[in-house]
Amino acid sequence: MLNRLFQKKGRWARAIALALVFFLGIALSRVLAAPPSSSYDWHLPAGLPKPVVPADNLMTAAKVELGRHLFYEKRLSVTGAYTCASCHEPKRAFSDGKLVGVGATGELHPRNSMSLANIAYNSVLTWANPGMTRLETQALVPLFGEHPIEMGMAGQEDKILAVLAEDKTYRQLFAAAFQGNDKAITISNLTKALACFERSLISFNSPYDRYRFGGDKTAISASAKRGERLFHSERLECFHCHGGLNFSDSIKHERSAFTEIAFHNTGLYNIDGKGKYPPDNQGIYEFTERASDMGRFKAPTLRNIALTAPYMHDGSIATLEAALEHYRVGGRTLQTGAYAGVGRLNPYKSHFISGFEISKQEKQDLLAFLQSLTDQSFVTNPAFGHPD
Repeated sequence: MLNRLFQKKGRWARAIALALVFFLGIALSRVLAAPPSSSYDWHLPAGLPKPVVPADNLMTAAKVELGRHLFYEKRLSVTGAYTCASCHEPKRAFSDGKLVGVGATGELHPRNSMSLANIAYNSVLTWANPGMTRLETQALVPLFGEHPIEMGMAGQEDKILAVLAEDKTYRQLFAAAFQGNDKAITISNLTKALACFERSLISFNSPYDRYRFGGDKTAISASAKRGERLFHSERLECFHCHGGLNFSDSIKHERSAFTEIAFHNTGLYNIDGKGKYPPDNQGIYEFTERASDMGRFKAPTLRNIALTAPYMHDGSIATLEAALEHYRVGGRTLQTGAYAGVGRLNPYKSHFISGFEISKQEKQDLLAFLQSLTDQSFVTNPAFGHPD
């Protein structure tokens, strides 16, 4: 039903589909949440909490391996030349380096492809959908959604299942992942396997992690240590939106007292002087239609941030240096063009984005800290790469 609604072009049909996803995501996250499977090795540093997984899709090595094959499977795209990895490349911490995503047919998406690093800890999965909280549900959107087209397989569910059923390797992988299921090759099991692979993308081996959690006091430079103190200072206030073990304030794990979900307006735009953002990129306002939600987007993880440029939901800030400048001035100013405006004066901007003074040396220290969050073992891990 959701797929049929997504395919309709009418405003109300799409609104109904989005509302269904919103409430389905909330319901499933509450009903199906369970302690993580004790048999799966998350490869976490000592003392870090495990992610929470759905009760109907516990982690197993067999599901992860099946999901890895599906993540790199070109036959899941309408052109036969596109995969999940086309927008989520391992070397870029599972982002793609483009301003915005590009679908299998070449259609530009309105938003930047987010990193999948530590997505298992994310309480909400996309830039601006409060109800998209379950990876198994989210996988249906790139596979079958039409606005925009990503994989472009709307209406071709039977073709997907036939292709997989005819492949000996997939028959074996599905049977191993879903033992006791006589009809293991289903769309539901496909999305479960993809979700398990995505949850396995754990990144906690950066120089900063070895310094902060591993006790290696030489793992990061003195400059990065000063940058860490700046990052967590009330003067800069970075940690309010990018705090905790995943450097994001939308997080959940086995020790969470409650699930945190947050969205923020950072003063990126102020088109009309009254807080307006560009069409098709207005944050959670697109769901709530509350004026105060205009321009509010998720604060993504800062892990591997040096590898995931360009930045912001629409890729409109090219470098880390430019991103810091945006926050230093408390919201950027665009002098010309259709989106010209003074973001600093956006009436819906977060109170944490107030601007700050910073010296040249402090800026270098802050950049050194952010660069210390790069986990080279994560982006080169063969377990996450193409199953050659």
